[in-house]
Amino acid sequence: MLLVCRFAVPAPEAPAFAARARRALELLGAAPGCRGGEAGRAVDDPERWVLTVRFDSVDAYRRALSPFPVREHVIPLLSEALADEPSAYETLLTGVDGVVVERESLLAEGPDRHSR
Repeated sequence: MLLVCRFAVPAPEAPAFAARARRALELLGAAPGCRGGEAGRAVDDPERWVLTVRFDSVDAYRRALSPFPVREHVIPLLSEALADEPSAYETLLTGVDGVVVERESLLAEGPDRHSR
């Protein structure tokens, strides 16, 4: 599972945002099933930031959001993300050292196409 949140951060607020993103990565990264994450700033627009975090599964992602410190520090940060597109994605292809592994979709196939 891949969490991708984009943010619009005015330049004067960048240091405070970076500190909040660091705390979010510390808290989420300590959760069982978290594979790691990154925060970065757009090269062509320094007021655009992204936070990405990888999890073993949707369940691991949901469990990572449960502890009180996460609800206190991370959830408010995530609520400030740009809401014009989805933020939670299933991982279908993973590439490491030139080798790509394909994963089965978690989404049910068929006309009603709901989660399994």
